[in-house]
Amino acid sequence: MTANLELAPIGNCQVSALVDEEGGFVWGCVPRVDGDPVFCSLLNGDEKDRGTWRFELEGQVSASQHYERNSAILKTRLEAEDGSAVEISDFAPRYERSGRMYRPVAFTRIVRPVAGAPRLRVVLAPMKYYGEQLAATTNGTNHIRYLAGPQTLRLSTDAPVGYILEGRCYRVESDQHFFLGPDEPFVGNIRSEVRRMEANTGKYWQHWVRGLHIPLEWQEETIRAAISLKLCQHEETGAIVAALTTSIPEAANSQRNWDYRYCWIRDSYYTVQALNRLGALDVLEKYLAYLRNIVDQARGGQIQPLYSVMGAEELDEFEAEHLAGYRGMGPVRVGNAAYKQVQYDCYGQIVMPTAQAFFDQRLLRMADETDFAHLEEVGEAAWAKHDKPDAGLWEFRTRQEVHTYSAVMCWAACDRLANVAATLGKGDRVVFWKQRAEKIRATIEEKAWREDGEHYGASFENGYLDASLLQMVELRFLKPDDERFLKTFAAIERDLRRGEHMLRYAAEDDFGAPETAFNVCTFWLIEALGLVGRREEAREIFESMLSHTTRSGLLSEDLDYETGELWGNFPQTYSLVGIINCAGLLSKPWSEVR
Repeated sequence: MTANLELAPIGNCQVSALVDEEGGFVWGCVPRVDGDPVFCSLLNGDEKDRGTWRFELEGQVSASQHYERNSAILKTRLEAEDGSAVEISDFAPRYERSGRMYRPVAFTRIVRPVAGAPRLRVVLAPMKYYGEQLAATTNGTNHIRYLAGPQTLRLSTDAPVGYILEGRCYRVESDQHFFLGPDEPFVGNIRSEVRRMEANTGKYWQHWVRGLHIPLEWQEETIRAAISLKLCQHEETGAIVAALTTSIPEAANSQRNWDYRYCWIRDSYYTVQALNRLGALDVLEKYLAYLRNIVDQARGGQIQPLYSVMGAEELDEFEAEHLAGYRGMGPVRVGNAAYKQVQYDCYGQIVMPTAQAFFDQRLLRMADETDFAHLEEVGEAAWAKHDKPDAGLWEFRTRQEVHTYSAVMCWAACDRLANVAATLGKGDRVVFWKQRAEKIRATIEEKAWREDGEHYGASFENGYLDASLLQMVELRFLKPDDERFLKTFAAIERDLRRGEHMLRYAAEDDFGAPETAFNVCTFWLIEALGLVGRREEAREIFESMLSHTTRSGLLSEDLDYETGELWGNFPQTYSLVGIINCAGLLSKPWSEVR
């Protein structure tokens, strides 16, 4: 089967896996999201029996899939031509145990015969060192050990171990339970323990969803996006990764293959902003702790665009030569050289989510004057860099300009610091930061406005257009009825809109002209349409975007605006943020049904 992005994530905020339409694990890393992909068949070219975990039903003719309601537990039903069928339940355990969250480096699967006399073959072939070789095995009576490089995994099961090792097909006459986790003896009866894990994990997710403030319309879409965003958080540190994968190309054979398994300050800002609108404060609180560590280690110096989930600064980029790539479209990159870039939008994206901690009394830890002092150091950097060239939010690798979006984010940093100073009763700092914000605003108005085209330019040096200019309203730099915004919006529609989709920019970059629409930019288009009063058009395009989601209700980074095919890393947090934000903006109010 040709690789595609009809994938469904499972996870527990420690590890995750992407499951294909027939219940096969095709991507999953240990011991965390940026680790070695023991399941890597998604990027393994034609080698579909290597780096996978799947159940092959003899005589299979169909497969169907759904999530258990309001949870991250995935159900896959396989049916055979003789009418026999099995249901596979996939999840990573997550629930409170012994006063703390139990989220092991483990994947759990239950196979239930639900019709006839199904015959099944288990294919479990984890790899190590980014596809270099299969993991060697040793085994006991009820377990198999997989020596997956530095991480040894143990499969504990009540299925016949010999059949699994020899890849033999056998008749499934009762429920079978699989726990692939740490190399330690499984404690307790595997049948009862795994079923208890399933029940507790389902209960955890349903209670988490119950606390969300969701819109009246598009509830299922919003819930699924929210759960998937939470799966992108590495709970140990609070970091939020941009996506769970590496090197899914932005377009066919484009070489735009990047590793997104890291924490971008920009992407994380949008993620916590969207989840905060739903009331998911747990994600915000953990991320703020991560940010405080980043700010501390920078000590007033340069903030990088991205860090590892553990806060590591160096993410040296190399190519995994043993993986052919998605549909053979390499290279497969590990690490991301963008960490060396300067992107000054990050200062606003640190200040804005942190500012909430000075106002929101629901938080377990509210920010104090010490936090404000550290945050002022970030503001000083924003002031110093607001009119300096950077790589921009799209991370151009071979050129730098003074990007308007970055300058507006620096303005936002100073503007929000004035708000924080006011709530702390620091009148002199209110004046100080307001004056700085006003000076940055004046610079942007002078340098970014293009009289010849009557619109803001993407940079101070050039008048080309960029979809990020639509964020000037979201950031409160402009109001939606501002004449300059309306003119800029009209120019962006003219130059960057492709039917119901939006490009980031149309100008050539390091890899030529963009070939696909950038999904979050399409959502920015939808938001802008809604804000300027074109609400029905916004709703129509939003519904169209939802029609492009996978069966799991998710989106990748990019979309071919001619064929509708999804491209880019998956699931992309940016894109899921767009679903949440647009649903909230465009939904009918709850008062209509009360």
